[in-house]
Amino acid sequence: MTVQLQKDKDFVSELLGRSDYAIIGEIVEPGAKVLDLGCGEGELLHWLALKKSVDGRGVEISGPKVQRAIARGVSVFQCDMDEGLADYPDGTFDYVILSQTLQETRKPRQVLREMLRVGRRAIVAFPNFGHWRVRASMLRRGRAPRTKLFPYEWYDSPNIHFLTVDDFEDLAAREGVVIERRYFLSGPHKVTLLPNLFAEVAVYLVTSRAVQ
Repeated sequence: MTVQLQKDKDFVSELLGRSDYAIIGEIVEPGAKVLDLGCGEGELLHWLALKKSVDGRGVEISGPKVQRAIARGVSVFQCDMDEGLADYPDGTFDYVILSQTLQETRKPRQVLREMLRVGRRAIVAFPNFGHWRVRASMLRRGRAPRTKLFPYEWYDSPNIHFLTVDDFEDLAAREGVVIERRYFLSGPHKVTLLPNLFAEVAVYLVTSRAVQ
């Protein structure tokens, strides 16, 4: 095995070590048109292109991350997703992905609407603020929680909306969003019991009623 092939193997292994990425990799169909919002350095899109032959695009606000994504061979557009996706016509993509970024947006409801406008389906993953460790941290310390999922001080945190599994389900109902699949994760393990209490990360595959 060449050095480059070994690096690719190690990289893919590291990527799949992130549980929400592994679930997203299962959901996305080969050859799909994919838009990844808040794509960072393009790791997920790069993997999907290698393994699923997707036609991928990314949106990222950080200039340095955009540059690194482009260097990786990923097509990325620099913009703030809160400003909307007006450049994309309705139904441009098969999947629009928002992985662990919803809580960082200023207008999460508008972002979800735009995702379902430009995409036939949306995949939304987020850390669950209702997890028991977060609750215990607040109860024990009486301060903004600091846990593995939320390691920041309140004044340094990129998170501005702290949502739970139940909160997202409520938003989906209010917006008339159809939940096609739900995945609840604790580390690499799927959670089936009381996900609002025991899930660290939630992953949803959703669509609008118009697609049904």
